[in-house]
Amino acid sequence: MIRFECDYSEGAHPRILQKIIDTNFEQTQTYGEDSYCQKAALLIKDKCGRQDIDVHFLSGGTQTNLTVISAVLRPHQGVISADSGHISVHETGAVEATGHKVLILPGTNGKLTAGQIQAVCDEHARDVNHEHMVQPKLVYISNPTEIGSVYSRSELSAISETCRRNQLFLYMDGARLGYALCAHGNDVDLPVIADLCDAFYIGGTKLGTLFGEALVICRQELKPDFRYIMKQKGALLAKGRLLGLQFLALFEDDLYFDIARHANDMAQLIKEACERKGYHFMIPSVTNQQFPILPDAVLLRLADDFSYSFWEKTDETHSAVRFCTSWATTQEQVKELASAIEQG
Repeated sequence: MIRFECDYSEGAHPRILQKIIDTNFEQTQTYGEDSYCQKAALLIKDKCGRQDIDVHFLSGGTQTNLTVISAVLRPHQGVISADSGHISVHETGAVEATGHKVLILPGTNGKLTAGQIQAVCDEHARDVNHEHMVQPKLVYISNPTEIGSVYSRSELSAISETCRRNQLFLYMDGARLGYALCAHGNDVDLPVIADLCDAFYIGGTKLGTLFGEALVICRQELKPDFRYIMKQKGALLAKGRLLGLQFLALFEDDLYFDIARHANDMAQLIKEACERKGYHFMIPSVTNQQFPILPDAVLLRLADDFSYSFWEKTDETHSAVRFCTSWATTQEQVKELASAIEQG
């Protein structure tokens, strides 16, 4: 069975494992105050083009989202998200469990627009009973989105400007950020994100690490006491150096971007195989996630040798599925899948 249902089925990139092995018997400070976390944070600051940002290392995406969102919001405030957003669909009510409402908007190919955000603010301000309602204060976006779409610089700039005009915070979920940064046609980089977002994270779990996310806080007022909040939420890892080591390996020689680019390239080969068969896609994607619409009979045959994620039924005989590649996906694996797709 060759697995294409997610991008974290494997362990970790060998260079990351080797760095952990090489330092295994070293004694270091704990809770992320070791030299490896400090070096990794400096590398990320350099990549972002800013030395005034704070970098914290957490274990997973859901943990990072709930920790940031609960830290940013006051008790009466909520977070705006696309209806397909991870915090809305796939985090088991983690944000709501912190006492904050997720304010859902319909996404366009998984993305929010500046106009939608402005409309929410206007509607809230016009309502004479607005003090009886949850106040929108934070905008949550993912790049790439849950369905592989990527925000352009103009889209992100417009959202950021709208947030600042309405005194909203902007937070980007970057669980798969590397795939967006290395996508064909992308015009957003880490310095742009650090300039336009108040906080974001660089995903490691889905990009080659055993576990771990690097949270970047850009807005000064969100920085104080954040480690207190991390500890309260169970996000302050005792063996924090394990996180720092992994991000050090990812960024010291641009491994992060190399493996993201490789995964995108492998996904493109799958996309081309589907196009040769004349199959359509639920959404055009330039990242490591592809969402072709295939006949159910073909999917049934593919399931004997390949795993994939069911997404949705498109009609009585067809379904949209997700094929997902990673740093470890090989050309041989992709060629097997492509051949099976083309055989129909």
